[in-house]
Amino acid sequence: MAVALLSPKCYGITGPISEDLPEEADLIQTKELVQSLTSYDVFEDNLELRHREEVLKRLEALYKEWLKEVCVRMNVPEAVTAKVGGKIFPFGSYHLGVHSKGADIDALCVGPGFIERKDFFTSFFEKLKAQKEVKDLRAIEEAFVPVIKMSFDGIEIDLVFAKLAQRSVPDNIDLLNENLLTNIDKFCIRSLNGYRVTEEILRLVPNIYNFRLALRAIKMWAKRRNIYSNMLGFLGGVYPNATASTLVIKFFKVYSMWEWPIPIRLRRVDDLHLNLPFWDPRVRPRDRYHLMPIITPSYPQQNTSFNVSPSTIAVITEEIERGHAITEEIQQKKVDWSKLFETPDFVEKYKYVLHCSKMKMWIAIYKIYTFIILNLYLCFPDKSVKLLP
Repeated sequence: MAVALLSPKCYGITGPISEDLPEEADLIQTKELVQSLTSYDVFEDNLELRHREEVLKRLEALYKEWLKEVCVRMNVPEAVTAKVGGKIFPFGSYHLGVHSKGADIDALCVGPGFIERKDFFTSFFEKLKAQKEVKDLRAIEEAFVPVIKMSFDGIEIDLVFAKLAQRSVPDNIDLLNENLLTNIDKFCIRSLNGYRVTEEILRLVPNIYNFRLALRAIKMWAKRRNIYSNMLGFLGGVYPNATASTLVIKFFKVYSMWEWPIPIRLRRVDDLHLNLPFWDPRVRPRDRYHLMPIITPSYPQQNTSFNVSPSTIAVITEEIERGHAITEEIQQKKVDWSKLFETPDFVEKYKYVLHCSKMKMWIAIYKIYTFIILNLYLCFPDKSVKLLP
């Protein structure tokens, strides 16, 4: 009797670089990495995590209640109203499991096709306004991705809305199903995209725990080195059995050798031809000029780093090379993880630094033009802007 063998799951475009199991030294390094991250107070405790979960549950209950109220107002048949459903999907850093203490939550509200977007920004907005837990409520309908912002019981939340071309939204709906993208407008697709990208990344990761820990470390490094960007989260399944510390070390090694503008992508994404912007330098000439293309893993694929300039790519690559040198030293036990997370001294690092005390900003300047400085001093006659040195 023949037995069918299941082929191993593929986590990306290519096979894994290494499937080596971790050694004891790798486990020790990971423990030291956790201790270092803990010292920076990046982890929420269980009470804070449960509070976030409870806030999302209460918010989803309100949303489902509102959907049924809209159904009643529209005289929708009772059978449809009873099954209308509705669901809220967190996405971004919270869904990835790498949010920092006090961070906001990005969340997607999904509803049936007969709900109008204007209802979300009017009657649901008013329903939220009536809740005692809600503070600082505001709607930004004209944004590229329209959003409702608020604080719900102390948690900052950004809500976006998408409706699907169907009568109900069950709890088990899979938003990665590309058939759901047909017959919906561009605003809904943009709203769906945040969750779809985040969820696709998680499904392409072989070990969620190690990925999250490594991503926290890289995020901490990027923030402390002032280069936080969308590059994070794109190691995928290239080291399926590696510990978090090994993933961080390999991150710097791989990207220190990367030959830009070769794009980074986790999977091949087919163009569904839904008349949406789709990153493809073969078809769109302007995409050929992107310096550091990092491509999202869901349709419509986009370059998350389209705004990288020659100066920013120089800073980012310099910081990656620094990170690679330090992680090599960490492996050799010459330094500890805190060295990686040291903050730069702007005044020492850059030839010119603009300090604006009024806006609490430090801006690195690569080249000085007299007319720019004159204009700055005209804009800030109170001398709140100073050029150093």
